[in-house]
Amino acid sequence: MDEEEPVEIPIRDEIDLHTFRPSEVGELLPEYFRACREKEISRVRVIHGKGTGALREGVHRLLRKLPEVVDFQLAGDGSGGWGATWVTLRR
Repeated sequence: MDEEEPVEIPIRDEIDLHTFRPSEVGELLPEYFRACREKEISRVRVIHGKGTGALREGVHRLLRKLPEVVDFQLAGDGSGGWGATWVTLRR
């Protein structure tokens, strides 16, 4: 039985959740935010897509619980509209 190799994600000021399963988001985002903070990135655009809104709602529920999140808001028209969320992290 082969185990999947971990995939290294480049750490920058945005993450696109389209390539991940919804069940992975709860573990992925806190780890990604930790890595961003290590690189002194304090504002991250989380791309969750528009779809039915279920993933967006799940992401927002998670963001409300994370102590490293200072604030979040839907992205404006120029950066994804309601298909993305800007997250401000504690420094």
